[in-house]
Amino acid sequence: QVQLVESGGGLVQAGGSLRLSCAASGRTFSSYAMGWFRQAPGKEREFVASISSSGRSTYYADSVKGRFTISRDNAKNTVYLQMNSLKPEDTAVYYCAADTSTRLRVGVKPDYWGQGTQVTVSS
Repeated sequence: QVQLVESGGGLVQAGGSLRLSCAASGRTFSSYAMGWFRQAPGKEREFVASISSSGRSTYYADSVKGRFTISRDNAKNTVYLQMNSLKPEDTAVYYCAADTSTRLRVGVKPDYWGQGTQVTVSS
């Protein structure tokens, strides 16, 4: 079993920055891909970023590319999402996810999810 807990969400003005953290339980954190998804009111949950088990490969949605950076510290069982140049369109609940079936990139159906953390960007 993998337990994920997000933190770091909050209120920020457009152009500002936030860093989200996701703390994971378990001894095999370094063995699988991790990712971030988000869901805005009235919209479907969408992929934001993914990172391979080693941290050597990362993937981003076009909407956040160049602004967000995903990273992980396997020694701390933690994955991060650094969000810069935030826009009102980034407002959503952000979810951390683990995909234990792969080392490379999270799929469309990760098997573990955090409870989410709210990010609100004001104009």
